[in-house]
Amino acid sequence: MEPGLRRLVVVSNRLPAALKKEGDCWKVKAGAGGLVTALAPVLKNRGGVWIGWSGASDPTLDVDGLLSNFSSEAGYDLFTVPLTREEVDGYYFGFSNEIIWPLFHDLQTRCRFAPEYWRMYLEVNFKFAEVVARKTSPDDYVWIHDYHLMHQAFFLKSMGVKRSTGFFLHIPFPPPDIFMKLPWRWKLIQALTEFDLVGFQTLQDRKNFAECLRRLVPEVRFEGRGAVISVKIGSRKFRLGAFPISIDFNQFNSMAENPEVAQKAFRIREALRHRKIILGVDRLDYTKGIPERIRSFHTLLSRYPELAGRVNFVQIAVPSREEVDEYKELRTEIEQLVGRVNGEFSFPGWVPVHYHYKSFPHDELVAYYAAADIGLVTPLRDGMNLVAKEYCASNTSEDGVLILSEFAGAAAQLQKDAYLVNPYDMEGIAKAMNRALHWDKAERREHMVGLRDQVRKNNIYWWVDSFLQAGIAKSLDDFPEVESLEYEPG
Repeated sequence: MEPGLRRLVVVSNRLPAALKKEGDCWKVKAGAGGLVTALAPVLKNRGGVWIGWSGASDPTLDVDGLLSNFSSEAGYDLFTVPLTREEVDGYYFGFSNEIIWPLFHDLQTRCRFAPEYWRMYLEVNFKFAEVVARKTSPDDYVWIHDYHLMHQAFFLKSMGVKRSTGFFLHIPFPPPDIFMKLPWRWKLIQALTEFDLVGFQTLQDRKNFAECLRRLVPEVRFEGRGAVISVKIGSRKFRLGAFPISIDFNQFNSMAENPEVAQKAFRIREALRHRKIILGVDRLDYTKGIPERIRSFHTLLSRYPELAGRVNFVQIAVPSREEVDEYKELRTEIEQLVGRVNGEFSFPGWVPVHYHYKSFPHDELVAYYAAADIGLVTPLRDGMNLVAKEYCASNTSEDGVLILSEFAGAAAQLQKDAYLVNPYDMEGIAKAMNRALHWDKAERREHMVGLRDQVRKNNIYWWVDSFLQAGIAKSLDDFPEVESLEYEPG
């Protein structure tokens, strides 16, 4: 490999493979979610490294041994950060998910500002930084991901470890009025200024961060225009940028065109008697607006009784944080709402809402995307929301409609051709669904072609390139595939 920058190192809370206990055995499961989908193809066979927690808290477990086969097949090295049950509870379930997650999603009434969470967050961030220091070299580019690890550059510098560092926040960054409620606001902002590049999903998120920085550090100066700007605080200089994350368009498009997947999509439509299909796909989380969406569908059937028997709402909810009481309560609320709609409107031969609380294989999910007439993506707040882009990429017939929350990061890119709605406005969403169901074919096609073009051009590789160009003036091509790392599955 060329001298100079040698490897791309990704650091995130979770590794792209998780350890799950099944009976007495530990099994390695490929991770899910936007980050894994985005970065696994980028690191594959390029000498890449991924550092994170394995998902297990058993100190006697041979984690590296269990992950070695996955690492060989994935085509990049995995290094684990061992965490105890207590550390996971305080840093992950506590600080990350009971403070930062609700606060940054404008739901501050759900925050629990416990000082012990903050202390554990710092301890675990230091633990991650120690592994990063040991497993990387000064030539590597260390790309830190998301709100769990905002102190990485701060701790690396405190150890005297010099690394080129970039940080990308996958969730929204709140405006000052919300961010200033955080008791540790100054320390968190200060830690983020230690990165060489801080990336956000949208220009609005970047603007919110800049306003918080200005509020806390009045002497700060901003230079430049466009997606990436420079920041000066005394002699310290770093960069801020907006880099909307995306998906591998070709992967979803090709899968939707696969004859077996196309057949599955046909069978879904046939099972629903070729009625119009409105589809919601989400991880089960209170930010996703699933209860509001079901109430909106209830409003649709109440306001437009002529739609009875002619439309189905399919909601796929992927299980998440099942051990947390709030998520158990959310699941119960959703199930009760589904029961209410079906109890009120069903008749022999038609059940209006089909609710699936489970994970779907990738090909089956794409079949649902391809079968759906409307993709209903209405989070209360979301950093980006890749489901919106996955739906468009899978809509090879080009006659679907995307109804999208104006509070999803994806709205900034897709607003021209998506039907934007306020996720709190149940009557407005019902009106949007009714209107979309009556759009003529030419109108649907015009907008879906525009959406697909946007996702195709600004795909996952464009996202990685734009971040690396801003961070180190390098592109993905500067991390060439390493033939010796190629793995042939047995």
